[in-house]
Amino acid sequence: MKPGNELLFLALGGSGEIGMNVNLYGCDGKWLMVDLGMTFGMNEYPGTELVFADLEFIEERKKDLIGIVLTHAHEDHIGAVPYFAEELGVPLFATPFTAKLVAAKLEEAGNAATVELNVIDHLDRFELGPFGIRYVPLAHSIAEGNALLIDTPYGNIFHTGDWKLDDRPLIGTPATSEELTAIGDGGVLALVCDSTNVFNPEPSGSEGDVRDGLLAEVARHAGKRVVVTTFASNVARLQTLGEVAKATKRQLCVAGRSLDRIIRTGQACGYLQELPPLIDFDTAMGLPRGDVLILATGGQGEPRAALSRISEDSHQIALEAGDVVLFSSRQIPGNEIAIGRIQNRLAARDIKLVTDRQSHIHVSGHPGRPELEALYGWLRPEILVPVHGEVRHMREQARVGKASGVPKAVVQQNGDLVRLAPGKPGKISEVRAGRLILDGDIIAPANGEAQVMRRRLAQSGLVIVVLDGKGRAHVEAIGLPLDEDLDDFLHEAKEDVAAALARMKSGQRHDRDAVSEAARLAARRAAQRWSGKKPQVRVILPEY
Repeated sequence: MKPGNELLFLALGGSGEIGMNVNLYGCDGKWLMVDLGMTFGMNEYPGTELVFADLEFIEERKKDLIGIVLTHAHEDHIGAVPYFAEELGVPLFATPFTAKLVAAKLEEAGNAATVELNVIDHLDRFELGPFGIRYVPLAHSIAEGNALLIDTPYGNIFHTGDWKLDDRPLIGTPATSEELTAIGDGGVLALVCDSTNVFNPEPSGSEGDVRDGLLAEVARHAGKRVVVTTFASNVARLQTLGEVAKATKRQLCVAGRSLDRIIRTGQACGYLQELPPLIDFDTAMGLPRGDVLILATGGQGEPRAALSRISEDSHQIALEAGDVVLFSSRQIPGNEIAIGRIQNRLAARDIKLVTDRQSHIHVSGHPGRPELEALYGWLRPEILVPVHGEVRHMREQARVGKASGVPKAVVQQNGDLVRLAPGKPGKISEVRAGRLILDGDIIAPANGEAQVMRRRLAQSGLVIVVLDGKGRAHVEAIGLPLDEDLDDFLHEAKEDVAAALARMKSGQRHDRDAVSEAARLAARRAAQRWSGKKPQVRVILPEY
């Protein structure tokens, strides 16, 4: 599957889901990767934290891979870099802020010396094989959000990355409508576009407006200790909170290592230069309640983050009844229960909660429908390829694009190999596009034997049977819902196993497999009789 004289597109992650973005462009025998992200572990992968796209397809063709270009520094676009970049063996390209965060990840992983990281600190075109690439700055909820203008012998691609429109962005200078129109005048074959907020009928809103909202909200709580939680990577929001602290005559305290890291990186890249001096926890707790503004991580319910520990009253920052927590962030789907736990713990202590439903203290970093329609009008692409969304988001964006005059739309999912040119655009094949997980220190298949067994154990528990070779059994159970009946169950299960072995024909009693299966079935039937569960059963035969 080597690209011929054609232009191909293939998503290995981020199409059919939100997060874990990995996109490939194929042209004249070469592949170009755009972004190498990850997502966080979910309940379906017990005991894991990170989930990656399975890169088997491109790993088998890495001699044809010429580089990885990173659009911006969110984890769902760069998070897999330290785990796979060394093996892929190609150079990385990023703008300065993204590059500094990636460099820190590589240093921590111990492979910074073996991965080539190129910093693109300008907007000039650079070349990788048959691809010419230029960064196009767009607004987003992180510093240096960028689209890519990729020119090829078969036409130009505008790959948006994550983006929005913002007339008061606070950080950075996004491309203007005139600049985007000029790109459209040069011809855009395909617009590969973020679909996350397509169902929002309104524009996403401006960071400048959020600054006004946060200033008004913090000022409303004079005399109270105020905690604000937001996405650590939102440099514009951090700048806003520094300005709010100054305007309300509060000193600023930061709780959370990811915030410390982003502030250091931002300042090294020329951002956050006017941030007021930060105070430590002891100083913050020694000030009058209305004289401090605390910025804390953990707004997505992360159990080890600062806000969770504050809600449990186990952090050096302590809140009392009447104090205030502002959630200057949105709930990421899947985090609702974890966020609710924290909010309920705070509410139980009579701490006031304010979210974006009550006050204008957050805006999304992704485009609503009017913003999508504006971009279509400026770029005038021949083909729309929705990405970065669940299937419902991508299908809806295809409908919006067609209604806005885009001639063609290709709705694809992870693993769909799409030919963009020459000829009629559309899916031509499918490739393997699975998931991998970081399980402890091991990267393993998401649906491998360990994960399958772990789900079964979580669902039904475990029974262990140890046989001594004389027909006697010892039985233990873990995870069965028997509580006070457990001892009675264990006694009966032991008798059932002994009876099952006694019923075996004499010729079978020396067959380890036959003995093990008879004991397993007897113990499992006893467990089902007592609990209604069908647990995993392991039989140990030390004497056989």
